[in-house]
Amino acid sequence: MAGGRELSLFEKYLSIWVILCIGAGIILGRLIPSIATTMDSLSIHQVSVPIAIALFFMMYPIMVKIDFGEVVKAARTPKPVLMTLGINWLIKPFTMYAFAFLFLGILFRGFLDGTETIRGDEEVELWRSYISGAILLGIAPCTAMVLVWSHLARGNDGLTLVMVGINSLTMLVLYAPLGGFLLGVNAMPIPWKTILLSVSIYVALPLAAGYITRKLIIRYRGMDWFEQRFVRYLTPVSMIALLATLILLFSFKGDVIVNNPLIIFWISIPLFIQTIFIFSLGYFVVARMLKLSYRDAAPAAMIGASNHFEVAIATATVLFGLSSGAALATVVGVLIEVPSMLFLVYISRKTCFLFRECHLDEKQCRRNGRVDRNTPIRPNPIR
Repeated sequence: MAGGRELSLFEKYLSIWVILCIGAGIILGRLIPSIATTMDSLSIHQVSVPIAIALFFMMYPIMVKIDFGEVVKAARTPKPVLMTLGINWLIKPFTMYAFAFLFLGILFRGFLDGTETIRGDEEVELWRSYISGAILLGIAPCTAMVLVWSHLARGNDGLTLVMVGINSLTMLVLYAPLGGFLLGVNAMPIPWKTILLSVSIYVALPLAAGYITRKLIIRYRGMDWFEQRFVRYLTPVSMIALLATLILLFSFKGDVIVNNPLIIFWISIPLFIQTIFIFSLGYFVVARMLKLSYRDAAPAAMIGASNHFEVAIATATVLFGLSSGAALATVVGVLIEVPSMLFLVYISRKTCFLFRECHLDEKQCRRNGRVDRNTPIRPNPIR
């Protein structure tokens, strides 16, 4: 790929690592079931200490990359920021609930029989638990990986970072109210204190730690050292923490998956449809209505399409337990995220000619989907 960096080994084969860890978790859960139970028992106020540590290291690399000074500059390009905020908070949570309920609550309900006991000794139907997991994904926009998707699509990296930062800050305010409302619609117990606690631990704490770390390192070592040395080694740490969490999660769900392997497939269908729908709405409709350039439209649409699955996994685990169907549904979100977003990167680069600023002409875009930042930009009015 000219003019850009390739995915790292972890990023490029993340789907394979996820599958291997799922298999390891299932095998571990069936061979040594006491391990997952013991790990889950190490908790403080329903917050699993091992999961909390792993999820902190997933979240921290995201937060340390946020340049708060750039948030102010986002006012110069308000359209893509307003677009992603509108899609993420006014549309996406409700379409996620609609798709999840349509498929898991109606069309596939016959395949999802049974009940489970979640935290607080509440017994709920499995299909409702899976919908709750989908809801938690739908109200958690963007992840660290969206910076990779934007870069591969030759999007505006600076604007992407600003939008990630703004959505992370917005999540502190809107995540708990939206989650409480939609979980209530789904007839699930709503522990408000736990929602607020989980958001504080898994968003506010790593955000504060990231801000302080960034400020101190840049002050004493400089921006070049921060970007070339420090940030560079954080992604493997985040991925390892994610994979360790997956092993724990699937060690609890081993019997369910072995006895009913199609359950992953049923859950993945509404999640995949939601991803494609939100991206298409943002990229092909709203971005063109706002007359955005390609470099702004691609990352703005991808932030809406991707999910902050670290926060969703964390909240599902805290609210409903490590072995809940909701936690399983959020992990399915991780499983389909990478292939889905790589597919959308491909679509973006094949269709960049649709926007008023494109690096290649239509034939070049369709032939190889290659978007090179070094190629002069030519005008291409909205059609």
